[in-house]
Amino acid sequence: MGAMTLVRPPAPKLEPRDLIVREGPFTVAERDAIPDNGYRHELLDGLLLMTPAPLPPHQDVVGSLYVRMRAAVPRELKVYLAPFDVYLDDRNVLEPDLLVTRRSDVKRRGLFTAPLLAVEMISPSTRSYDLGPKMEILAAAGCPSYWTIDPKVPELTAWTLREGRYVEEARVAAQETWTATEPFPVAITPTELLDL
Repeated sequence: MGAMTLVRPPAPKLEPRDLIVREGPFTVAERDAIPDNGYRHELLDGLLLMTPAPLPPHQDVVGSLYVRMRAAVPRELKVYLAPFDVYLDDRNVLEPDLLVTRRSDVKRRGLFTAPLLAVEMISPSTRSYDLGPKMEILAAAGCPSYWTIDPKVPELTAWTLREGRYVEEARVAAQETWTATEPFPVAITPTELLDL
């Protein structure tokens, strides 16, 4: 008997800048079983959303925000960058671009409760998800604060959870400085987040 050869089916061809949406419903187990293909995999109410690696302006803003927040975070809290899984239930696993959570809530595989703050960088391909289903899912899970940043403008919008819905707390223009009070005090000027 000859040696067996394992033949793998060809990987699907993915265009490097495509946002891929797969109708489901998918479960967390199915999402977790997807092999690494260079895309971030999020599950929004059973819908599989795959996003490619971010572009440099996105990374500049996220990295600068992380450094600023990491310098100000109190000891009992942690700041994380994507990819970092937030498991909310069997149909929802999110990977915010940046999040803040209680140190005591972090588990080996990620977070199994809503963060205290989720931050998303707005891009043309993800805008409708970041300002739609992701906001709704995080609000339903009880995430107290949600920020969106448009690196092209640049502009930061801070949302606060009130009576189960996000309401706009602040819209911070490029040169303005805003001091967040939750989940901890930190001053942010959108243009300073760009690597100019």
